[in-house]
Amino acid sequence: MAEALTPTAVLSSGAPRLGRSGLPPAVIELCQGLRAAGHGSWIVGGSVRDSLLAQLRGDAMPLVWRAKDWDLATDATPEQVMQLFRRVIPTGIEHGTVTVLLGDEALEVTTLRADREYRDGRRPEQIDFVRSIEEDLARRDFTVNAIAFDLETEQLIDPFGGIADLLGQKLRAVGEASRRFAEDGLRVLRAARFVASLEFELEAETARAITPSLESYRCVSAERIRDEWNKTLVARAPSRGFRVMQQHGLLAITVPEVDALARTRALPDGERGSADAFSLACSRIDGCPPSVELRIAALLLDIHPEAERAAELADQRLAALRYSNGERKWITRLIRQRVPRLVPPPTDPELRRWLRRAGPDLYRDVCSLARADVCARVALGSAPPEALEGELYALDSFRERAQGELAKQPALTVSALAIDGKQLMAEAGYRPGRQLGNALEALLEQVLEDPTLNTTEQLLERARALAH
Repeated sequence: MAEALTPTAVLSSGAPRLGRSGLPPAVIELCQGLRAAGHGSWIVGGSVRDSLLAQLRGDAMPLVWRAKDWDLATDATPEQVMQLFRRVIPTGIEHGTVTVLLGDEALEVTTLRADREYRDGRRPEQIDFVRSIEEDLARRDFTVNAIAFDLETEQLIDPFGGIADLLGQKLRAVGEASRRFAEDGLRVLRAARFVASLEFELEAETARAITPSLESYRCVSAERIRDEWNKTLVARAPSRGFRVMQQHGLLAITVPEVDALARTRALPDGERGSADAFSLACSRIDGCPPSVELRIAALLLDIHPEAERAAELADQRLAALRYSNGERKWITRLIRQRVPRLVPPPTDPELRRWLRRAGPDLYRDVCSLARADVCARVALGSAPPEALEGELYALDSFRERAQGELAKQPALTVSALAIDGKQLMAEAGYRPGRQLGNALEALLEQVLEDPTLNTTEQLLERARALAH
C-alpha cells in the first residue's frame, strides 16, 4: 500500500519560482510533443532541486534554471515515447527509462511508476506504471529530490515538503526513512553525499535509520559506491559526507582502515594535540584542490604508519572499488612520495633527485597534499599555530624552486642523458647486461649532481673511467 500523501503544494509568490523561460528549447519541445499526444510531463530531480536552491542562496534570480542535466517524468509508456520521437535510446527500458535526443540535448525520460517490493536492497521486484505524479514522487529517496515542475501550468508540485527542507537545509527521507533505505542500499551513501554536496544537515529520523539499514548497503555494487565517492569528493567540503559515512558505519564496511583512524591519535612530531587521525584526514581533504585523486590520497594518507604499506593497502581498497589502473597508480604514488626535509632547504642536487623520485608530473600534487596536511594539523591543534606561516612559506618556496628547476629541463631519467647504451657499447667497450645498466645509472647520478656534465663527450669520458 502506498504511503499517505499530503496535498500538492504550490509555491506562493514570495517563494522561489520556476518557469519556462531559461529552459533549453529541447526540453520545451519534448514536453510539448508529449502534451500534443495527450500525455503529461514533468521536470523532476536534480534540475528542479538545484535551480530552487540557487535562488534560495541568491545565486540565481526567480524563474532562472540551474541544471547540469535534465530528467523528465511522463505518463506515457516507454514504447509510446519511442513512437513519438525520432531519436530515442532505450537506456533503461526495463525500469521505464529512455533517453530522447533532441538537438544537442540528451533528455532522460521515465514513465511514472511505483516500486512495489524490494528483496535484494538494490532494485524492485516489480515496477508498476502509474498515472499520478504524486505517486511517482513517493518512491523517491529524499524530499528535496521529490519536487516536480509542470511546464504546462508552470507550477511546482511538492507533496512531501521538499521546498521547506531546502529552506531549512535539511536532508529528509521521503516517508519512512528505514523503508526508503531498505529498498535501495545506495540511498544511505547518497545521504552522505548530499550532506556534502548540498551542505545540508541530516534530519534526525533519517540519520537514525542509516545504521539499521547497513545490510542493504552491503548489497551495493563497488562501481556505485565509487561513483558516489567521486561525487562527494568534488564537493566544497567532502569531509561532511565522509563524517556521515564514518559515524553511521559505512566506512567500516567499505574501507575499515579509514574508519579505524577515528580511534587513532594524530601525532605528528611528538605528543602535542589530541585530535584523532580521521579528523585530521577530513580536514586535509577539505584543504586540497577539488581533484578526486588528490583528495583520495589525502583521505588514505595515514591508513598505515609506513608510506609504502599505506600505498599497498590503498591500492587494494581502490581496486575493490573498481578505480582504474591509472587512478590507482597516481594515488599510490602520492601516498608513497612525501616532500623532503625543508629546513634547511634542500640543495639543488637534492631537489633534482627528489624530482626524479616524485616525477615531474606529480610534484604539484605532492606539494598541494603537504600544504593541506600542514594546515589541517595546525587547525586541529596537532601542530602549533606559529608553525603554519613558516612551513607554508618553506613549502611555497620549495614548489617555486621545483618549478624553476623543471623549466631548465634537467635530465631526471636515464633516457634524458646525452648518451645511450648503444653508444656506450660502441665507443666505451660496454657489453649488454647489468654493467651497462649500472653505468647509465652512475652517469645519471653525476648529471643530477652537475647538469653541465650532460654532454656526449663528457659522459663518454666518464663512462670509460667507470669501466676501468
